[in-house]
Amino acid sequence: MAGATHPSDSTAAELAAAIDAAGDPQDAAFLQRFFKTGPGEYGEGDVFVGVRVPATRAIVKRFERMPLAEASALLESPVHEHRLAALLVMVRQFEVASRPRTRDEGARLALHAAFLDAVHAGRVDNWDLVDSSAEFLVGVFLREAGRGGDPLLDRLAASASLWERRVAVLATFAFIKAGDAGPILRLAPRLLDDREDLMHKAVGWMLREVGKRVDRGVLTGFLDEHAPRMPRTMLSYATEHLTPDERAAYRAMR
Repeated sequence: MAGATHPSDSTAAELAAAIDAAGDPQDAAFLQRFFKTGPGEYGEGDVFVGVRVPATRAIVKRFERMPLAEASALLESPVHEHRLAALLVMVRQFEVASRPRTRDEGARLALHAAFLDAVHAGRVDNWDLVDSSAEFLVGVFLREAGRGGDPLLDRLAASASLWERRVAVLATFAFIKAGDAGPILRLAPRLLDDREDLMHKAVGWMLREVGKRVDRGVLTGFLDEHAPRMPRTMLSYATEHLTPDERAAYRAMR
């Protein structure tokens, strides 16, 4: 068909152009506010063209086989939706490379390494970018390699970068979904004094998932020990699915 995209040789410029064509100025203005791009805010200086996530995912489906070098190049874009699209391409390629019958360890390693390069370069720099990618490109990669105790998670969690710390926490979701609370239980106590509300939410969210997916007693055991030091938001997220009386009791411990 004339003008059809050839998915295996599509370029960063073509995907960026497709995203730009779907942009809406009113949505761009809303997203600029929603993702806190003002002076002193966590997304300061980020640029949006106004494409919502469902539309971005639909566009990405046409580019899922683009070369990794092109996806990595797109991660250099100043436009938020371009970087999100690149990450969604990488996650999809990682999922394909992880299929049991056609598993490609070389591709998985390359995607993991390219993602970490982008993280360290400050290109994965908002919560939606982290949350759409870290679970797979770090968490699943490490879990399937039996590397739950990998010092990579500890280094990321100790980083001065908010986004590197959030990558560490969201990577533990892959372990939690597999019934392993070990990595988040190791990292969470070190993050109780984190000053960023986005980290309080992330840690609380993962702890809540431990209670839902692993063992409720593991969650309450953690809370029994650490609730007095937990920031209010972290504790609220972590106890969301407990009974009202239990939630009140843990709040009273602060």
